[in-house]
Amino acid sequence: MSTVPEVILARELGVCYQSIAMSTDYDCWKDGEEPVTFEMVMARMKQNADNVRKLLVEVIPKIDFWECRCRGNND
Repeated sequence: MSTVPEVILARELGVCYQSIAMSTDYDCWKDGEEPVTFEMVMARMKQNADNVRKLLVEVIPKIDFWECRCRGNND
């Protein structure tokens, strides 16, 4: 998965953009990992969603949207 072209388009428009990735397993590329089941992936996704929820609740209040450095900066 990638964030292209979304991040490029957001930058062109001066829109602040941040992605958050949630990994569920390594068995598709990392040798020696046990095969995963649907249930394992869903359990990991629930754990990831809980972690992301906590992250957003903690971080969003700290963001100064009006003084964002990326706003209007098309470097």
